[in-house]
Amino acid sequence: MASRKASAELQAECAEFLFREAEYLDDRRFRDWLELMAEDCVYQIPIRITRGLGSHEADFANTGFHMKDTYPTLSMRVERLYTEYAYAEDPPSRTTRLVSNVRCQPRGSSPEIDVKSKFACYRAMGESTDFDLLMGERRDVLRRVDGDLKLAARTVLLAHTTLPTANLGLFL
Repeated sequence: MASRKASAELQAECAEFLFREAEYLDDRRFRDWLELMAEDCVYQIPIRITRGLGSHEADFANTGFHMKDTYPTLSMRVERLYTEYAYAEDPPSRTTRLVSNVRCQPRGSSPEIDVKSKFACYRAMGESTDFDLLMGERRDVLRRVDGDLKLAARTVLLAHTTLPTANLGLFL
């Protein structure tokens, strides 16, 4: 992130955006969640690569992704969740998302803001006592559109090299 400091008001507004987003997802209000997205949104989860000691290469692939969506594909995924064809979410997941360590940096006179946050997502399904716990960092670009913040880009950097879940039928 750049070195320009965000105001306390902007910091609080960005954190509130992320908290509201987590609430929508945990409450299965996926259409409300989709309304938080900019129409040119890119949402990606690159694959983590394990490197040897002393390697100076990136920890994440530039070409391999667990998920790489745009607004149209996110919209299709959301609408499928309201049908009987959402097989990865049958039965629906019970989730609890925690968002912390929110840091934001305005991009000068641009309407965009770089936002980093840490997350944990607990997920359980059906009557099983088994659960998944996904954790990592999100690197977001929020954009002010008609006075409201919208998610213009998200890169999810999972802490895991191997996914601790049977599927990624949920949004992080």
